[in-house]
Amino acid sequence: MVDQSTQSIVIEAPAARIMAVIADFAAYPEWAEAVKETEVLSRTADGRAERVRFVLDAGVVKDTYVNAYEWASDGMSVSWQLTEGQVQKAQRGSYRLVPLADDRTEVTYSLAVDLAIPMIGLFRRKAEKMIMDTALKELKRRVESAK
Repeated sequence: MVDQSTQSIVIEAPAARIMAVIADFAAYPEWAEAVKETEVLSRTADGRAERVRFVLDAGVVKDTYVNAYEWASDGMSVSWQLTEGQVQKAQRGSYRLVPLADDRTEVTYSLAVDLAIPMIGLFRRKAEKMIMDTALKELKRRVESAK
């Protein structure tokens, strides 16, 4: 697997509200521009999404893929791994939430993607950083607009 890229952002909301937005896969097409469609394929015993299918159109990268999710029992992190993909050979990612004072939360997003099409490492890292930057800003906008 390729190296992982990581970025963080502070969101003006409690961690539980942020994790609720992250876990609401059906709503992703409403606020995550590149996500065109989602479908929860299976759930854990406690009702959390376990396998989710995504239809992605991020301009240069279009893909339909399935991620398997693992939710931390403390509600402060979630990680995922690609189980099926057309353009992606591998994807590994996570969100980690750290509560701060005054109902603010630091959200750290880590992502590693390996594409079936050849891509120079520098361009792949730039693409990962752009994906993370966009995802974090869209998440922040979604959570903070729901106040």
